[in-house]
Amino acid sequence: MENGHHGPHGHLLFVWSSSGWTLQQRDGDVPPVGSTVEANETLLRISKIGPSPLPGDRRPCAYTQLA
Repeated sequence: MENGHHGPHGHLLFVWSSSGWTLQQRDGDVPPVGSTVEANETLLRISKIGPSPLPGDRRPCAYTQLA
């Protein structure tokens, strides 16, 4: 629905790097645990799926670690 109650579509990706964590917005379905994604030219593995860390955001968030 476009009434503002369902928030944006897609998911968030909590991306690990040697300089710290960043939160990225991504389109589409959240990747499953154990799958790999590329972010910032680094291959990362999805370690868990959780709620968005942003207040009021209902999108899922995929947490990553080095693959």
